[in-house]
Amino acid sequence: MKKKGVLFPYIWKYKIPYVIGLLTLLMVDYVNLFIPQITGEITDGLSSFTLDLNGVLQLILALLGVALLITIGRVFWRVFIFGTSRKIENELRNDMFSKLEELSQTYFNTHKTGDLMTHFTNDLEALRNSIGPAVISSFDAIVMTALVLYQMMVYVDFKLTLLTLIPMSLIAIGGYYFGEEFERRFAKKQDAFAKLSDHVQESITGERVIKAFVQEEKQDKAFQKVNDYNKKMNMRVVKLMATFTPLMDFIIGLSYVITIIYGGYLALTAQITLGRFVAFNQYLGMLVWPMIALGDSITSFSQGRAAIGRINQVFDEIPDIVDDEHPLDIKELYGDISIRHLSFSYGDEFQDALSDLSLEIKRGETLAILGRTGDGKTTLVNLLLRLYDISEGEILFDGHDIKKIPLHVLRSSIAYVPQDSYLFSDTLERNISFGKRNATHEEVVEVCKMACVHDNIIDFPEGYQTVVGERGVTLSGGQKQRCAIARALLKDSPILILDDSLSAVDTDTEDQILENLKKKRKDKTTIMIAHRISTVKNADHILILEEGKKAEYGTFDELMALGGIFKEMYDKQQLEKQLGAE
Repeated sequence: MKKKGVLFPYIWKYKIPYVIGLLTLLMVDYVNLFIPQITGEITDGLSSFTLDLNGVLQLILALLGVALLITIGRVFWRVFIFGTSRKIENELRNDMFSKLEELSQTYFNTHKTGDLMTHFTNDLEALRNSIGPAVISSFDAIVMTALVLYQMMVYVDFKLTLLTLIPMSLIAIGGYYFGEEFERRFAKKQDAFAKLSDHVQESITGERVIKAFVQEEKQDKAFQKVNDYNKKMNMRVVKLMATFTPLMDFIIGLSYVITIIYGGYLALTAQITLGRFVAFNQYLGMLVWPMIALGDSITSFSQGRAAIGRINQVFDEIPDIVDDEHPLDIKELYGDISIRHLSFSYGDEFQDALSDLSLEIKRGETLAILGRTGDGKTTLVNLLLRLYDISEGEILFDGHDIKKIPLHVLRSSIAYVPQDSYLFSDTLERNISFGKRNATHEEVVEVCKMACVHDNIIDFPEGYQTVVGERGVTLSGGQKQRCAIARALLKDSPILILDDSLSAVDTDTEDQILENLKKKRKDKTTIMIAHRISTVKNADHILILEEGKKAEYGTFDELMALGGIFKEMYDKQQLEKQLGAE
């Protein structure tokens, strides 16, 4: 993966197409110089009656030949330079996505989706423009200007060239300061767009909540505020460009005035011929494009510098969670888990989410975890998946320190069903087969039957080919949970973690799923987080967490006999069940 200064390796990789493109552009610029010269020769020949029809035709054919070379050359440099910039953009986008996949959970906790999306859209577009069109613009601004000025001095008049060059030099000087200010304003513009994208993304995702709480007007006002800020930052960029471009046009116009006054004087006093005066005006016209190109390249390079700075921030990120320098040479885990004096905090400003927790889970056993919201249940799961590294204590799998186990081995050995059963906007079959490569339709159907969702799926018009909405929004909560369970069962890993994954399922369906799990996962380890006692009553061990500490631990009968927190929870749920039945 590319490090800081991320752009150079891509440019170097495509150096040959770039060189070919620039050489072709150089040829086009050089050939362009012959057009005013040929035009001047025709003008002088006709005005002095030294050119006959045959001579005119020959010069016209020469013009056509030049035009053909220019046309072919422009096709080539577009293919080589513009095409290469597209390839670099494509590779950068792929590598940036791969980099994001490597980053740890803490990175995504502190970076909003809208800002990350801006890297993949506006930032990469600005970068592509700076290594494509801006390369052409800057090359033309330098090479074409140098060639044209040389031709103006040698072919027409040295003093006239110097006079017209004085106003032109102001563009280069002003362009330097303009570029620095433009870069600052463009960076703020990109940040404003990122905030706008993030606001829109969150609002669309939370649309049901907005409607349920009748907060459409409040959201409209919040959006208008973010949108107005985005407009303000864009207008600052537009105002700067609106100032620079007319000033550049004024300076170019000033050069034309000097040419007409002094050049006309030279022609009238016969110091230069009429044809050379005409050619000089054409050469001056040829300088207009490089001067405009200079402004465009300054703008594009300023945007590109701001964009690559933001993109470099992604590539420079170092994952918090990485493989050990000397990882163990193991291919899979078997399911024995030891947790010894485990403590964890999400930061110095937070209290411990888990404190001095110790327990043992043998292969083939089922551990159930209960506790109130915020007592550390999901935190424990995140640590087992090594989404975060532990602060104190140890987690051992099959006797191996979790930090010594290769990440791909650890996570491929654990099937996980999170609280928020995330489904992609795709077919049900692809969603369920996500965790296993080359899964057959029969395997998908089998796990769906175990998760008690098969009957629901075949009732849909398209069956397993039904496309669910974003995050599975077109399914009920229970259907999403059961699809997520089916996906985890298809992975068939030695360890299964269910994080409150049956909360939206009725008790009869829950009992059937638990019975199927018992048969399917014989000799495999299962960890279940739940709130209902009915979900965990048959577990081999039940852990009660309270404020991150082990409050109670044992079997169902042992905890009932203890008469503590678990017994109180059981009695309360039984009472609620009786009241609900009435």
